[in-house]
Amino acid sequence: MNIANTLRVAIRSLGRNKMRSFLTMLGIIIGVGAVIAMMAIGEGAQHNIQQSIAALGTNVLIVFPGSMNAGGVHMGAGSRTTLTEGDAQAIAQQCPAVAYITPLVRAGAQAVYGERNWATSVMGATPPYFAIRDWNVSDGQILTDQENRSQAKVCLIGKTVAENLFGDANPIGAIIRIRKLPFRVIGILEPKGQSASGDDQDDIIVAPFWTVQRKILGSTTVVRQFLVSARSQGLIDEAQTEITQLLRLRHRIMPMMDDDFTVRTQTEIASAAESTSKIMTILLASIASVSLIVGGIGIMNIMLVSVTERTREIGIRMSVGARSRDILYQFLIEAIFLSLLGGIVGVLFGVTASALVGKFAEWPVLVSPFSILLAFLFSAAVGIFFGFYPARKAALLNPIDALRYE
Repeated sequence: MNIANTLRVAIRSLGRNKMRSFLTMLGIIIGVGAVIAMMAIGEGAQHNIQQSIAALGTNVLIVFPGSMNAGGVHMGAGSRTTLTEGDAQAIAQQCPAVAYITPLVRAGAQAVYGERNWATSVMGATPPYFAIRDWNVSDGQILTDQENRSQAKVCLIGKTVAENLFGDANPIGAIIRIRKLPFRVIGILEPKGQSASGDDQDDIIVAPFWTVQRKILGSTTVVRQFLVSARSQGLIDEAQTEITQLLRLRHRIMPMMDDDFTVRTQTEIASAAESTSKIMTILLASIASVSLIVGGIGIMNIMLVSVTERTREIGIRMSVGARSRDILYQFLIEAIFLSLLGGIVGVLFGVTASALVGKFAEWPVLVSPFSILLAFLFSAAVGIFFGFYPARKAALLNPIDALRYE
């Protein structure tokens, strides 16, 4: 008996019990669909994280104060106030791998325009901030060095702030009040969307660093954070080393002493976020794979029942010349056919489920060809693995005993 005839006989046998065959496939359908949907959710989350990390800017490093130990109590990161504007100038001048650097300061404030007001975040920065973040304006202009040095009361606003304070009106040139200080709007920032943590990046006001530092926060020396951009992605590690060595020298830190600052790269942030997302993807896919195994057990169970029901048929076929190999192939093909057909339907189910999750739950999903191929091959492997034992049992039946079977 050739493979074509064996396949024809296998399909005919499955067609005699359509409901039982469908219920057998159902476990595979649900398993494959669940694997694809779970991997799509996980990969969508990874893609979303990558986009959010990229939205931070180009080749970004973050420098912030280190921790402080007071009376045996170890404070958290940022508890020391060791960074100064002089450090930023030194980094810009003495670190060849650094392209741009800006000090940053952030404050929460209520922005008021006319009868409207909006609670938002005010960011104090210098002009390089926009190059580091790769953030352009959709209207107006960015800050200048002169406005920063003169502590000018000007600002740029994000899309969210513009919509809530001005609606459809053009905000360029308008005066808004931030903590009772008047600020003139000189630009509208291009939309950035949500960050990896879910924060609205467009809900922001950017003003000159020294204006925010001195006139809003009332501080003159303390710098909370530096945002740095390396000249290229390949120079990020070199820039980190140069900044660390320079700040240790400027802060007079002895060789055996800990740094009083922290330099964190964009790569470290991305790696930590992606690592967490990958673990969640593997976990979700592993949980979904359990249903595939359960479906495989269902195939084995039904095939064993089928062997028992068709014992006399097997004996008759063997008595007229069918070899053990032919019987093995027939039952194995039946199991593989069930799992592959269930896999095809499961792929459609998984893609549809992923699309529905993305639409109604507003969760980022990304169905990759790899996940479809993996789930499909896994379903075929399940059919072979769980179908082999019943097929082998059928092939090893004694023809005389099979003919006597009632």
